Amino acid sequence: MGPMNIMLFHSTYGLRPAVHAAADRLRAAGHEVQVPDLFEGHTFDTVEEGLAFKEEVGKDELLRRAVLAAAPYSDRGLVYAGFSFGASTAQTLALGDAKARGLLMFHGTSDIAENASVDELPVQLHVADPDPFETHDWLNSWYLGMQRTGADVEVYRYPGAGHLFTDAELPDFDQASAELAWKVALGFLATL
Repeated sequence: MGPMNIMLFHSTYGLRPAVHAAADRLRAAGHEVQVPDLFEGHTFDTVEEGLAFKEEVGKDELLRRAVLAAAPYSDRGLVYAGFSFGASTAQTLALGDAKARGLLMFHGTSDIAENASVDELPVQLHVADPDPFETHDWLNSWYLGMQRTGADVEVYRYPGAGHLFTDAELPDFDQASAELAWKVALGFLATL
C-alpha cells in the first residue's frame, strides 16, 4: 500500500554485510529501514560463537536493546523483520506492539507468550526445509500458536536450502531460494 517502516534484526552472526545488503534491497523497494546492532559491534564466523555470545549477554538484555531500538519508531507502525535469532526477536516485539503493521521472518521463530493477542497481524515466514533449528513438528505447533494469537500467517518452505539460505557469505546460501524468498517477501510488504 506504500512504503513501510521496517525494523530489521540480525542473526546470531551479528550485524554483517548480508544484513546491510538486505536493508538496501528493502530500501530499493521504497521502504524505510532501521538496522539496530544488538551485539554492539560483535560479529561471528560461526553460529556456535554467536550463540555463545548471545548466551553471555543474555536474552533479557538483548530484548531490552531491541525494544530501545524500536521505541523511537513504533508510533508510526513498524513492520518487524529479522533473520533467525533476529526473526525471533522481531516476533516478540511485533506480538507486543499494538501498532505493528506486519512481521516478516527469515529462518527463525520463537516461543509465543500465552497471553499474546493481535488483530489479524500479517505474518510471513521463510524457512529451509528441513531446518535443524526449525523442525516440522515445531513449525506446525508455532503456526497453530500464531493463529491462536489472531495473526494472519503464511509459511514458505524451501526444500534443500541451508538454514540461513539468504546470506551469500555463508555455506547455507542458496541463490534460487534466496531470490524466491525476496520476491515473495517484497510482494508481502507491498500488500501492507
